[in-house]
Formats: sequence, structure tokens, C-alpha cells
Amino acid sequence: MNSQMLRWLCLLSLSLPLLLWFGHVITRDGRSPALRSTGLTGYMRIPPGRTNQQFLDMHCNQCALVSSSGQMLGAGVGEEIDKFGCVMRMNNAPTEGYEKDVGSHTSVRVVSHTSVPLLAKNERYYFQQSADTTYVFWGPERNMRQDGKGRIYNTLLKIAQKYPNVRIYAVTREKIEYCDSVFQNETGKNRMKTGAFLSTGFFTMILAIDMCDSIHVYGMIDDNYCSRANHTVVPYHYYEKNRVDECRMYRVHEHTHRGGHRFITEKAIYGRWATRHKIEFKHPSWSL
Repeated sequence: MNSQMLRWLCLLSLSLPLLLWFGHVITRDGRSPALRSTGLTGYMRIPPGRTNQQFLDMHCNQCALVSSSGQMLGAGVGEEIDKFGCVMRMNNAPTEGYEKDVGSHTSVRVVSHTSVPLLAKNERYYFQQSADTTYVFWGPERNMRQDGKGRIYNTLLKIAQKYPNVRIYAVTREKIEYCDSVFQNETGKNRMKTGAFLSTGFFTMILAIDMCDSIHVYGMIDDNYCSRANHTVVPYHYYEKNRVDECRMYRVHEHTHRGGHRFITEKAIYGRWATRHKIEFKHPSWSL
């Protein structure tokens, strides 16, 4: 009897810390716990040669995250953006010719696997003239695998060998799986089962939370923007003036069954994160 009681007491002592922790992280309304920085071990350097693994090591007090949206046209905030210690941009969004609106400095550029060919076409600009920029590439395992069969990874490895001073990183498979789990925690939906892909903006926001104390987002609309009758019609990208308008692109992607981004859903997620982190939205500003 005494030995059985002792076993129960041992089990109870082991279970109590877990129960207390579980009660701490679950919020009152039953939603998932607030997103927290998981550090920078999810970003691995693509080396000039087969050297030791190296993770991203970068921290900024204040970051400007500049959207590629047509909302940036006429914003006139380029000088304001360039004052930030770190400026984050996405894919192949240019600064040349748009400096007055988007600034000229780029600290970090987060790039989708689908945009790698666009950077490779203008490699001297991105990897020689802009050699002080840190590049973070993301993509599915089939394109980013390191066994010689990852087509995009192979391209990036050649670029890294050609420009050994450029800091080129890849989002690890584990980090991408983590981002999928964050999306599911926030929406209750499995990303893959819904036929969606996370956007480059989602990975950029996650990276910003990982490396920045405060984030100032420029040119990103909120999840209700396109449903307002008086919303401004702008191009999907500020540098593609003759392309489809932003809200139309967002609606198509939100409702497509296969291969779309859930841009509107993602904006709603960012709005929730902004109530827990130091995130400010400008041009247009958000009412949180």
C-alpha cells in the first residue's frame, strides 16, 4: 500500500509542472498561445563550399518591412524608411527608380524559390552591387534539398560560390514546417489540405519577429481593406503598373482551391500578432 502511494506521489510531482505550464500557455479564449521568436537557427547559410553549417546571426532594434504592394506608389516615405537600422524587402522588388517612395537601402531580402530565376537574370545587381544585403531564400523540400537534386538550391549554391562574400541563407525544412504549424494554430486549418502556399510576406513577418525588437510595416493592407467600398485600386506590385490590381489578386488567391496564397487570411493573422508584438502598420495604417 505504501509503495503504491509513493508511486502516485511521484507521478503527481512529475505531472504538476507540466499542468502548470499548460495552463500558462493556453489563452483564456482557447486560442493557441501567442507567437514567440524561435531564434535564428531556422536560417542556414548556403556556403561558398561544403563547409560547416552556419546559422543567421542578425539582430535589429527597429526594422522597416517594406511591402511590394502598389500602395507604396506615391507614399513618399523613402527617406523615412532608409533611417531604420534594418530594412527588409521581398523577392525582386526594386528600389532603383522608386527611391522616393520605398527608399534605397536593403538589409535583408526574403525571396521565394519562384523568384530565384528573376534574381539570377540580374545577378550582378543583386549579388555584386548589393553585396551588403543578406538574402534569405525559402522553398519546398523538392527544390531546396541538398543532395544534388534540389534545383533551386543548386542554383543558389553556384551563386554563393561565384560571390563568396554575399550572405545567402535558406529557410530550413524544420522552420518551414514550424511556419505551417503556426498557420494551422492561427486558422485551425491544415495549409496543405486547403491547397494553399504560405506567401513570402508570411516568411518575412516570421523572420522579422525572430530578429527585430520592433517592426514598422510599410504598404501592407489589412484583411478588411478590399471589402471597403472606397478602397483605393492599386497594382499588385508597385513595380508592375500594368498588371492586375491588388484586391482582385487577393480575392482570386483567397478562394482558389489549389496553389493559392491566403493573403487576406494572413493579414488577419498579422493583425492579431500586432496586439502581442511591437508591430506598426503604415501607408495605410491599421486600426487594431
